[in-house]
Amino acid sequence: MHAKLITIGNSKGVRLPKKMIEKYHLHDSLDLEEKEDGILIKADIPENKLTWEETYREMATEKEDWTDLDPLAGDGIE
Repeated sequence: MHAKLITIGNSKGVRLPKKMIEKYHLHDSLDLEEKEDGILIKADIPENKLTWEETYREMATEKEDWTDLDPLAGDGIE
């Protein structure tokens, strides 16, 4: 994809298409990382926050006992 720099006051900015913003879950704040071959733009996700994939993986490794929730299954709520 090609983009142009636009003037914003005394600075320059890049306008990102709405579809790209939605696809990569970008919000008000972004992480910019300088690479040897350019600039990487990433969603600003706290480092200590697990991704959905990591969350599922963590949950799969847990050996939790859910038998104490069995009585709730018969309480008439469907």
